[in-house]
Amino acid sequence: MEDQVKTAIEKIRPLLQRDGGDIEFVEMDGAVVKVKLQGACGSCPMAQMTLKGVVEQTLKQEVPGVEKVETV
Repeated sequence: MEDQVKTAIEKIRPLLQRDGGDIEFVEMDGAVVKVKLQGACGSCPMAQMTLKGVVEQTLKQEVPGVEKVETV
């Protein structure tokens, strides 16, 4: 499942990079994916919306079994 998550993150990355941000996969903790938002995404007031509305939603659609995405 971790490889599927990493592949899905690569699909999300260009969207974040377009706005000066990036995303780094940190680890899987059961069904919870832990990521680190970087660049503009790390300090953006909309980061939580991006995390839930883009990252979490995409990972849940692409990778069966993912229940939640958290930032570290």
